[in-house]
Amino acid sequence: MWCFKNAEQVEALDLQDRAFHYGDGCFTTARIYQGKFELKARHLLRLKNSCEYLYLKADLSLIEKSLAKLQSQLDVFNGTLKIIISRGVGQRGYSLPEQHADVYVWFYPQTHTEFAPQFIQTGVLNQVIGMSMPHLVGIKTLNRLEQVLLKQEADQQQWIEALVTDVQGMIVEGVSSNCFIYLKDTWITPELRYNGVHGVMRAEILSRMEKLNVPVAHGFIDMDEIANIQALFFCNALSPMKAVTHLDGKPLDAQICVDLFHTLQLNQIH
Repeated sequence: MWCFKNAEQVEALDLQDRAFHYGDGCFTTARIYQGKFELKARHLLRLKNSCEYLYLKADLSLIEKSLAKLQSQLDVFNGTLKIIISRGVGQRGYSLPEQHADVYVWFYPQTHTEFAPQFIQTGVLNQVIGMSMPHLVGIKTLNRLEQVLLKQEADQQQWIEALVTDVQGMIVEGVSSNCFIYLKDTWITPELRYNGVHGVMRAEILSRMEKLNVPVAHGFIDMDEIANIQALFFCNALSPMKAVTHLDGKPLDAQICVDLFHTLQLNQIH
């Protein structure tokens, strides 16, 4: 693992960093494949927008400087990138410090392969998520306790991913993914108006569907509709398609997902 703080390699974090004390910041996780930062523009735009919503004064050019230093030290540049924007060191209390935010770039070397559909069995989690503060909806903040608890339940069920609903009984997303649901012969992705994360792969898939005139709707899907789901897949920046073969034991049509994968050429992510 490698870590750069404001384009300087570090091996320790400050004890007064607000990321630790309050989860005060945002992040994004990306895939580096064959030396390419996949969906780079979408990741950087998300960070920019998140910083604006969180009033973080961050110099995002430090990301490029960190990557340049990282690449100069590696023979093979493949792995997972995690970019964290922290409010930085501040005085005790919630009041915002005046200094610029700190930009962390973490890199975990690993071997990736070309994208292909993955196939999983899953179900609907019993735990539900709440409504987010409107100003924070969609932002990938450092506060991920909901996902930690949801992942614990999914792991108990031995599910790699699982459907998550909210306190209103609406399907929102997966534990660490967005989702697309084939219902009544139409693709639907949950309307993330009150909670959920606006994922970069979800945005990429929606863009490709629009360009290729593949019908898709943003909608609210309540739990009563789960029994009628025909096909379902999860997506995030590290995997464009985890196609579900069985949902709570019920067989789904994974081929519908595979056909969409090929139509959208999701093996080619730039």
